[in-house]
Amino acid sequence: MPRPTPPPIATAAPDLLPAWRAMLAALGEPAWIVAPATLAVCAVNAEALALLGLIEAAVLGQAADSLIATPEDLAFWDEVRCGSGAAASRLLSDTVLVDATGRLVQVTRRVQRLDNAAGAAPHHLVTLHDRSAQQRAQDEREQLLGELQATLESTGDGILVTDLAGRIRGFNRRFAQIWGLPEDLLTKRQDDAVYDWMRRSVVDPEAYSRRLTSIGEATLMQASERITLHSGQVLERVTQPQCQHGRPCGRVWAFRDHTELVAAGARIEALSTTDTLTGLFNRRQMADTLRDAIRQARKRGDTLALLLLDLDRFKQINDSLGHDSGDILLRDTAERLKGCMRQGDVVARVGGDQFALLVHEANGRGADSAARRALEAISQPCSVDGLQFTLTGSVGIALYPADGSDAEQLMLHAESAMQRAKQGGRSGFRFHQPQADADLRQRMRLDYAMRQALAGNRFRLHYQPQIDLISGQVIGAEALIRWRDPELGEVSPGQFIPVAEETGFIIAIGDWVLGQAVQQAARWRNAGLAIPVSVNVSALQFQQSDFNQRVADVLAQHQLPGALLELELTESILVHDADEALARLSLLSTLGVRLAIDDFGTGYSSLAYLKRFPIERLKIDRSFVKGVPGDDSDAAIVRAIVQLAKALDMKVIAEGVETEPQRAFLLDIGCDEFQGFLYAPALDAQSFEERLRGSGPRGQRPRLSLVTR
Repeated sequence: MPRPTPPPIATAAPDLLPAWRAMLAALGEPAWIVAPATLAVCAVNAEALALLGLIEAAVLGQAADSLIATPEDLAFWDEVRCGSGAAASRLLSDTVLVDATGRLVQVTRRVQRLDNAAGAAPHHLVTLHDRSAQQRAQDEREQLLGELQATLESTGDGILVTDLAGRIRGFNRRFAQIWGLPEDLLTKRQDDAVYDWMRRSVVDPEAYSRRLTSIGEATLMQASERITLHSGQVLERVTQPQCQHGRPCGRVWAFRDHTELVAAGARIEALSTTDTLTGLFNRRQMADTLRDAIRQARKRGDTLALLLLDLDRFKQINDSLGHDSGDILLRDTAERLKGCMRQGDVVARVGGDQFALLVHEANGRGADSAARRALEAISQPCSVDGLQFTLTGSVGIALYPADGSDAEQLMLHAESAMQRAKQGGRSGFRFHQPQADADLRQRMRLDYAMRQALAGNRFRLHYQPQIDLISGQVIGAEALIRWRDPELGEVSPGQFIPVAEETGFIIAIGDWVLGQAVQQAARWRNAGLAIPVSVNVSALQFQQSDFNQRVADVLAQHQLPGALLELELTESILVHDADEALARLSLLSTLGVRLAIDDFGTGYSSLAYLKRFPIERLKIDRSFVKGVPGDDSDAAIVRAIVQLAKALDMKVIAEGVETEPQRAFLLDIGCDEFQGFLYAPALDAQSFEERLRGSGPRGQRPRLSLVTR
């Protein structure tokens, strides 16, 4: 049915209309006035015209229910038309209107009755508040909240968000899974019950509560720590304040399950420090323990003794009774030695049939007594498979500080004394004969020769290829320093590097190596060979304040991308002032420089720190690779390191690979890369390039076997 033609424009009393128009103009929001008799618009302001997209002539005289024609508005004006009184005196709600272009506009509409003089029918004031911007903001907030919730649910961490009073404002499903929270605690929003569940789940609830209290008192605190649950889970908890407009408004808690990572670290730690047969310290751990003991003795001005005991003719026992019987005897010997030592002294198995004994606060007389007790303990009759016999041993003794100032010297001198004991008829002990003066003169001579070699350009770099285990392709090279002295001949890095580190000259040598290696990498790149070059960095060199700037300057000087340089760092760098190390490594990473941990597994690594550092590759020390695949202990250590690297999303490379079985074992367990004599030794730059290009002299056979591809 066609809508009736609008009635003529009704007007208010002449004395009211100007006042109403002034009121409409002053409102500042869209508004119009509806006349009582016709229910048509009799006055409208500029804001309303702008919102409707109409001119004043098109609005004046329009029926009130035609401008906003929702069911609610139609019903209201019908009630006004029927004279329903109070029921039609007021209308307030959110609604929509359609402007002249057909666009829907979100508004808050208010209709109020304007009472006239006594007895006169009331007019109605219609005011609008444009909610378009508010609605868009609300839609954007809802979309943002939806995206945020989806992000929280997709992360592997459990997330909990609280306000400053500790009230729970949000969480994801992973949070509930990690803590094993019952569903009803979360759906009923029982914050106190949730916190109580978490407190009762941890092994040490009192320490847990104290830590929460201290964090709650420091609203800007950022903290990271590990929590152990009764279930055996190990969680990493990271918390930081949530701020709004620069002021704290709450706190975000992230929980990550580190159970497998901790277990892998514990396995590596146990395998790398413990002899699997006897349960004693192994050689590596004994060396670390000896170093610590020397540091403590140096501080206190004490002495200590290192005894090296080698079982006499043990090979004959293995050959005649078998290795199983030999293992029984070794375990028995370990127990006997532990039983004869004082509390606090240390026993380790450092070789097949060789044991080391560390005796604290011992002079010559104390070492003599300890050696006699050890020899007497192992000489007691023993029985294996019904066969009774007696073991004997030869002991070498080195004293600190008389026979050496470091662990390596003491081990070396105890070894030489033990060999003299064997040469003297076995079943006895010998003290080391000090030759400290000769050793000191040798180190001084070596230090002087090194400085002359650097000034005379007698150092040179060789490059050992690094190979991808799957493709067999050369993917990098490690720069290794070499030195031939006119008087000393070819000097091994194992001889002069320790002296350089002791005197601090390693900084100058390391700087020279860095410059030469980057220069060579740039030459290869310009020749079409983009080969990353790895450079070893000593702890002392890394700690220099200008080290990062030196790396940046060398790269810029030779226009080499940072991705073609890898710095190999020792584990000690990571645990010494970890925050400073993290800052330095992060700056190096921004240069694009690749970072690796050299000789991984031979030192102390904190997994909590390791995962924070921008490390891309772990290098398995050759001492572990040497025994694989035949040595179960070495194989287990290498396998654990590879698994740890995968867990940390790092590449892993093995050094010192010399046999095809070693390469096959590494490939089988998922190791990524290797280097070693199986492919090539360290080569001079020209030989390396010829080897890489396959452009050796015509007809000449390769000096080194290639890995089967």
